[in-house]
Amino acid sequence: MNTRAKLIASLVCFFSLPAAYAADFDDYARVMSVTPQVEQVNYPQQECHTEYVPVQRQQRGVGGSILGGLAGGIIGNQVGGGSGRSVATAAGAIAGAIVGDRMENSETPATESQPVNRCRTVDNWQSRTNGYAVTYEYHGHSYTSVMPYDPGERMRVRVSVMPAR
Repeated sequence: MNTRAKLIASLVCFFSLPAAYAADFDDYARVMSVTPQVEQVNYPQQECHTEYVPVQRQQRGVGGSILGGLAGGIIGNQVGGGSGRSVATAAGAIAGAIVGDRMENSETPATESQPVNRCRTVDNWQSRTNGYAVTYEYHGHSYTSVMPYDPGERMRVRVSVMPAR
């Protein structure tokens, strides 16, 4: 046998050697049970609604108080005499200011309704399947594994054979 033929025969044997010792192969196992793995997940949500709340009016008119105070002071000055004249003037000014304020600010309410948007966060718990605990039997032995899907009645398994130590 020439050198070239020996070299080719050696290469064929060398490259077929791993195939002869390959110990991994695929086979099928019988599925005995499948249990969904469920977890609770919170997806918080906002709930909002509009309320109408009373608010005090910000600006009150002062013109009525001023005019009423002046008018009351003038009238009180006309009524009193002597030392009572200054007391009547002061009392007339105070009474006129109160009457003038009530006349000017009585047409519009002291409070108004204003819309206010109120929101709150509400828990929204939902169940979510995150995998399946699969118990299967292969050559008389039971195994359990978590898988991302339900494999059905039988499943493909990778078998690996190694020498014992």
